[in-house]
Amino acid sequence: MFEADDDQLRLGCVEAYDGESISHYLGRLRRIKANSLPSAYSLGQLVGLGGTLARWENLRFNPFPSDAELETLGKLMQVAPVKLAQMLPLKGVTHQPAPIKLCGACYAETPCHRIGWQAKSKQETLGCNRHQLRLLSKCPQCKRPFPIPSLWKEGSCNNCSLPFAKMLRFQKAL
Repeated sequence: MFEADDDQLRLGCVEAYDGESISHYLGRLRRIKANSLPSAYSLGQLVGLGGTLARWENLRFNPFPSDAELETLGKLMQVAPVKLAQMLPLKGVTHQPAPIKLCGACYAETPCHRIGWQAKSKQETLGCNRHQLRLLSKCPQCKRPFPIPSLWKEGSCNNCSLPFAKMLRFQKAL
């Protein structure tokens, strides 16, 4: 397992956005040039968490991440465990790992998937409280469901390339 004072392993880091889902964050972390890790499993192997990070990228949190797991990952990524915990659904709040949801207006402001969009509460499932718009669960142009956030490479639909920020014009008011 990775140790904090292990000089042979250092990853390039990315700053986490407020409200960003751990799936989106881990995907961005793996893709930066300094890291170029092909999968969540490869990152999990480096940190000693194996397939656990692959579950997190798929927004599956059963069992829920432990403080020790967040601390181990945080040491490698130079991110406080409390910041990583903010990327997870709140304990006791049911979330939906699928379908993946998106608010184009929020994405235009800050280009990331937000963990709050996956909440199963009635209000969050219906729409974005900030913009009073219904959340999208598929691309409005090609009708393909959104992939898991860790696979959002270009900020656009992986199928038809419609930018997420431009999808707001297709969102309906709550």
